[in-house]
Formats: sequence, structure tokens, C-alpha cells
Amino acid sequence: MCNAQDTEQVGLTPRQVQNFIDDGFVKIENAFSTQLAKRCRDELWADIGLSPDHPEHWTQPVVRVGSKASPPFIEAANAPPLNKAYDQLVGEGRWLAPTCLGTFPIRFPSTETSGDDGWHVDMSFGIANPDFMEWRVNVKSSGRALLMLFLFSDVGADDAPTRIRKGSHATIARELLPYGDAGATLRQLSAEGYASTMNCEMTLATGAAGSAYLCHPFLVHTAQSHRGTQPRFMAQPPLLPKGEFDPALPPSPVQIAIRQACGLRF
Repeated sequence: MCNAQDTEQVGLTPRQVQNFIDDGFVKIENAFSTQLAKRCRDELWADIGLSPDHPEHWTQPVVRVGSKASPPFIEAANAPPLNKAYDQLVGEGRWLAPTCLGTFPIRFPSTETSGDDGWHVDMSFGIANPDFMEWRVNVKSSGRALLMLFLFSDVGADDAPTRIRKGSHATIARELLPYGDAGATLRQLSAEGYASTMNCEMTLATGAAGSAYLCHPFLVHTAQSHRGTQPRFMAQPPLLPKGEFDPALPPSPVQIAIRQACGLRF
């Protein structure tokens, strides 16, 4: 797993950018402060009507909160190290500054299953359809520049870290290529199965509060049950693009990864 150094001043190193292309993700430690993470966490506790001091009330394995647009969350999403990394991975001027952050699957220690632990890629467009199995993704990743994981609490191996299939984005790019601009639905990708990515090394999105994982939109990942003692607070928002890939501009690392996988020129 790629561990970033302090990127506040210098951004991602060339090696980290290459790791993103090859592995499908990069971890940025200290992307935002632990104090800011706590402010966000406190607000989320208030939203769900629970308390860190009363674990007897933590009766569900996961509680979901939608997008948050209050100042602490906007500050976290637009922290300087992240803005620099967005430029480096997506292309300067090719992404929209986040105006909200979410969703938040808040996971609690539990012996129950949450029922959402299937391997998948996040869909990027057509998400107004009430049948989420008809949501779509295409080889150009229309509607999504990055998948992002923001850690608002310390996340260890037992704290339900997101599981990631390293390098799986390349396999998914090749699977999407025959579907063209129309893309594939979640149902179609499920029908094809993710068996071809199961040989990819699995790694865990662990880290201290204030860490962020910037992931290729096609990265295969999944949730898991919480076997630790403290709730896990994490957001999994997209970074939105300003538009489609522009062949007149130098290809971004997101594009390069797709082109290398598929032999494309866009």
C-alpha cells in the first residue's frame, strides 16, 4: 500500500502518482487535521442521536448519513493537500470543488452483518433511476473523476476498513470497453461478476483520522463487518469532473490508467 508523506507543500511525488496509475489508489496521511476530523465526528454523532459515551445504544451494525454541507466538512474536502492532489490526478481545472461531503456509512462493533459487503465499483451516472441496479458507469468514467475515502476516526484492521483490490481498476476498464459511451449497469457488471479481479492483492483502507484515500473510479472495493471496539466514521464521496475527457489536453493519471489497460487514445 502506498503511504504518502506530508503533501501539504509539495503534493504527491512522481512515485505516488505512478502508484496511483498502477495500483488504483493513493493514501494521503494528514490530508486534514485531527481537530477538524473531531469537529466532523461530533456533528455526525449529533445527527444520528447517539453518543460515544453510551455504547449500549450502538445496536445497529451501520447507520448511514447523507451528504453534509456544513463548514467543517467543506473544509475537509477542500484541504490544501487534497486540492493539490486533485490537480495532479485529475488535471488542473478539470474537477469541481466539493460543496458537500458524503455519504457516511458509520459502522459500529457488531456480530450482525450489514448486508452490504459485496465487491463492486461505484456507479457514475444514471443514478436518478430508482432501480439502483440500473445505475451506470462507462470506460470514460463520465460523471466521476475519483472515488474518495475520508477517514474521520482512526481505522485499524479490526475497525471495518474498506477492502480494496489493488490494480483491479485496470481489469474493470477492459471490461467496460465493449459497452462504449453508454456504459454498463451495475446489474450487467454483477452478471459478468468480479471473479477476474479476485486475483488482485487485497489491501485495507486503514489510517489515522485525517487520512484520505484517493482512488481511481474503477477500483473494486467492499465494506466489511466491524470487529473492533470504537465506531468507524468514514465518508465515501466522489470527486466530480467538470466535463468529459478532452483529447486536446494532456492525459491525466486517471486517463493514463485506462489507456494503458485498454490501449485507448482518448
